[in-house]
Amino acid sequence: MNVLVLNAGSSSVKFKLYDTADETVKASGLVERIGEAHSHAQLDAEGKHYERHERVADHTAALQAMRTLLRDSGTVDDFDALAGIGHRVVHGGEAFTEPTLITDTVLEKIEALSPLAPLHNPANALGIRAMRRLAPDVPQVAVFDTAFHHTLPPEAYRYALPAHLYETRGIRRYGFHGTSHAYVAQKAARMLGRPLDSLNLVILHLGNGASACAVEKGKSVDTSMGLTPLEGLVMGTRSGDLDPGVLTFLEREAGMDSESVDRLLNKESGLLGLCGTNDMREIEKRKAAADTEAALAFDIFVRRIVKYVGAYAALLGRLNALVFTGGIGEHSAAVREAVCGRLGIFGIGADPEANRRLDGRGGAFHTGTGRTALLVVPTDEELSIARQTLPFCGSK
Repeated sequence: MNVLVLNAGSSSVKFKLYDTADETVKASGLVERIGEAHSHAQLDAEGKHYERHERVADHTAALQAMRTLLRDSGTVDDFDALAGIGHRVVHGGEAFTEPTLITDTVLEKIEALSPLAPLHNPANALGIRAMRRLAPDVPQVAVFDTAFHHTLPPEAYRYALPAHLYETRGIRRYGFHGTSHAYVAQKAARMLGRPLDSLNLVILHLGNGASACAVEKGKSVDTSMGLTPLEGLVMGTRSGDLDPGVLTFLEREAGMDSESVDRLLNKESGLLGLCGTNDMREIEKRKAAADTEAALAFDIFVRRIVKYVGAYAALLGRLNALVFTGGIGEHSAAVREAVCGRLGIFGIGADPEANRRLDGRGGAFHTGTGRTALLVVPTDEELSIARQTLPFCGSK
C-alpha cells in the first residue's frame, strides 16, 4: 500500500510517498513559493528528478502540480490510488493526543487552535482542505507534533500564571517535535536492546528548530518548548528562553509593537541574531578561524543545551542515555563533543574518534567507562507519520 505524507506550510508543501510493505520512499518532493510569480515543483523518484515551473496560485494548485509530477514519474496515477494520507499538524492543544482520522469536525478544531500556532496550523489546515477536495475517498489522518507530550504532569506543563489564563485561554506548555522525539526514543531503545519502558532518556532534537525532551519509561515528562516553539534552546533564528521583561522593555523603550517583537524573537534572533548566520557548519568554520562572534554563538548554543540536560537528568533521577538527533545533532561532532565534555558529573564520557565517525549516521559514541550511553539517532518524522497513518487505511 502507498501512503502519502504531507507537510503543508504557508507557501510550500513537502511530501513523501511510502510503500508501507517495506517502508521504502517511492518519491519525495516539494512545491514552493505558492502564490508567487515564480513557483517551483520538484520530485525525486527512483534516481530520477522531475520539475515543473509554473505559477501555483494556492494549495489546491500546489497539490495538483504534485499529482502531475507523481504521474510523470510513474509512481501513482492519481490520489485515489493511495491507501492513506498523513498530514503533519503542529499544534493539537489538549484536544488531540493521538493520530486522528480527519473529519469536518476535526478540521474545524485544528483551525480553532490557530491562535496557539498562528504560523503553522492555518497552513496545515489549508493543505488538509485542499487534499480532502482532491481525494475525498482516501482516509486522511492528522498527526500532531504536540501529541507525544500529552503525558507531561501538571507541574511540568503549567506556568506560574493566574489559573484563569490556563482555564480560559489554554496557556500552558504543550511541547513540539513530538513526532521526532517519539520515533527517536523507540529507535534508541532498540539500539540499546532494552524495552523503552525501562529507560530514562534525554533526547536533543537539534536543528534550525531545537528542543530537549526528558523521557521517563517511554513517556515525555518534560520538554523545552512551551506554549509555542519559541521557548527553550537557542535555535537558528529563535531566541529560546528569554526574560519576559525584555518584551515589555522593547515595547516601552524601543516602541516596538507585538508584530515586530514576534518577528524579532522568531526570525531575527538565535544563532542568526548572534553572529549573522543560522548555519552551524558556517559557524564552526568561522569559530575555527578565530571569529569571536561565531565562537560566542557556538558557546551560547552549547551552554543552553548543557543546562537543560543537567536539569532533566536531575528530574529523571537516573539517565540511561543522552540521544542526539536533528540536522545539527546528527551531523555536528563538534556540538556533541562540546556538550558531552561538560556533563561528566552525570557519568557521561564521549569517545572522540567514535563521535567523529558518526557524521549523519546512527550509532553509539560513549566510552566503555561511562555510565550513560551516548547515541546519535537519525530522525525520520515522515516515516513516523506514515506508520501512524497506516492503521487508518481502509477507514472512512
